[in-house]
Amino acid sequence: MAALFTGKVLTGNRERDEVETERELGLALENKVLLLYFGSGQCPRCRQFAPILKDFFLRLTDEFYVERASQLVLVYVSRDETEEQQSAFLRSMPKRWLAVPFGDAFKRDLELRFGVSEVPVVVVLRPDGEVIVGNAVDEIRRVGPACFRNWQEAAELVDRNFLLAEDFDELSRRSITDPLRRLKYKVEKTPEEKKKGRKEDGEESP
Repeated sequence: MAALFTGKVLTGNRERDEVETERELGLALENKVLLLYFGSGQCPRCRQFAPILKDFFLRLTDEFYVERASQLVLVYVSRDETEEQQSAFLRSMPKRWLAVPFGDAFKRDLELRFGVSEVPVVVVLRPDGEVIVGNAVDEIRRVGPACFRNWQEAAELVDRNFLLAEDFDELSRRSITDPLRRLKYKVEKTPEEKKKGRKEDGEESP
């Protein structure tokens, strides 16, 4: 997915931090369903839809609702008239959102690429950049967070449920394919890991 943003810059919501290097983009977008939200804080239809999208995103990613965030990332591509309007809108949205910087010509490129002529539009993409849903606005309204399961299956994401929490937290320091290699080749545990496992099972150590 990072290939879509090669040479581009994304910004963190309510932060000045820029996500621009290949490594940073890879960590932010790898193995996730990507939502491109084309909208505007001034558009009446967008103002009606934005709270729905906010709730949808939070119910899939916020620890208040879920133990572990779903493999989902959202990038806001605005049609706001000023940078202040874009910033004001983003301040009312989840902190995990990313955004194309205001005034970046890349926004127009994305509109042309995905055929966006009016807003709101939510384009759903696989990690490889293939389109899952051209505009999921109606689906999000009708089905809510339940539709993410269909997108997840269509995206063929690496299921991280078999990973220990600490393993996934360490993912940024490992290749995304490492869990796959572990599963495929059934990597042998170290003697220390075996010993720890026997203790947890109540067995005596030799």
